[in-house]
Amino acid sequence: MTLLFRRASLASLGLAIGLSALAVSPLAAQETKPADAAAAPAPAPVDPNAVIATVDGKPITEADLTLAEGELSRQFAQLPAEQRRAAALSAAIEIKVLSAKAMADGLDKDPEFQRRVAFLQQRALHGELVEKEVVGKITDAEIRARYDKEIAAQPPVNEVHARHILVKTKEEADAIVKKLDAGEDFQKLANENTKDPSGKTNGGDLGFFGPGQMVPEFEKAAMALEVGKYTKEPVQTQFGWHIIKLEDKRQQQPPAFDQVKDQAKSAVIRDKYFEAVKEARKAAKVEIPDENLRKAVEATEGSAGK
Repeated sequence: MTLLFRRASLASLGLAIGLSALAVSPLAAQETKPADAAAAPAPAPVDPNAVIATVDGKPITEADLTLAEGELSRQFAQLPAEQRRAAALSAAIEIKVLSAKAMADGLDKDPEFQRRVAFLQQRALHGELVEKEVVGKITDAEIRARYDKEIAAQPPVNEVHARHILVKTKEEADAIVKKLDAGEDFQKLANENTKDPSGKTNGGDLGFFGPGQMVPEFEKAAMALEVGKYTKEPVQTQFGWHIIKLEDKRQQQPPAFDQVKDQAKSAVIRDKYFEAVKEARKAAKVEIPDENLRKAVEATEGSAGK
């Protein structure tokens, strides 16, 4: 890696927008399929009503097991695939027997428990609505339109192709500039003198880079050069002294649609989610007697919707 330590580039579209914590919760449980999942043969159809176990005469079906595997997927993530089914069934049995005991002990009548159940049901319904009425109804055309809109809003950005020679002292840099002025080859001098390990075999070539990818002093000097020219005055950064040569300039190309499709989709989901919340809130009568708390909620919702 070059000693300039290229800074991590921000996504050009600025589309990486997360949903609010509440909006994310029903979506975050979706697991990414393993890389080899696409190559695996399609599993045989399973009857969701097929009974695979009973607990005190009450059935546990394939559908129950699928739900358990989905809800407990993180706990099972480290298990080999062939053990997950057994682990999920074991967990489902544990849940059945202990929940039955809890009901026998009357824990289901506890007011705090009932409040939790009500909230979890509401949260599950919230997630179901988001999944079916928001995420499920987004079209590829809407995602593409969002991408096109973001691209159109981006101002043109130039990127440059440069080489550099890095040395420790200004005296060394000045000596190299004199050799360049005398007609010596930049790439040959870079291979012989640069302290940048990645530049010792490629003539100091840094490839193309855009704004924000190099340290400020280096970027400013490189962007100011004309094609084919080099810095007559060495440029100092925290890494040492640089002689920079500009090879080319061009307008930075936006990322391809396929590269940022997921980010564009996230942006569409975010907008549609807040639109759905806004419409639902209009139809609901919400009262918060504490003025300070009401203002804090309004401020939170206002910033989350931006």
